[in-house]
Amino acid sequence: MKNEQPEITVRLSEELLRKVLYVCDAERRSPSNQVLMLLRNSVQYFERAKGRMDTAKLAAYDLSEYYPSKDEE
Repeated sequence: MKNEQPEITVRLSEELLRKVLYVCDAERRSPSNQVLMLLRNSVQYFERAKGRMDTAKLAAYDLSEYYPSKDEE
């Protein structure tokens, strides 16, 4: 069984996609790694501004809709 990773679909304009790809090329990152870096930075900023997130509340989120469907494999 392979290590499953959650998936999130993001819709963006063609112009924004081109700009993101430009930044990825300039910073030598894949689009996936660029998005991960931006998300990590956003969470880090949030926690600095508002405090650490409650681990019990985090654990309560249902993540099942974000994992690839077994039917697609």
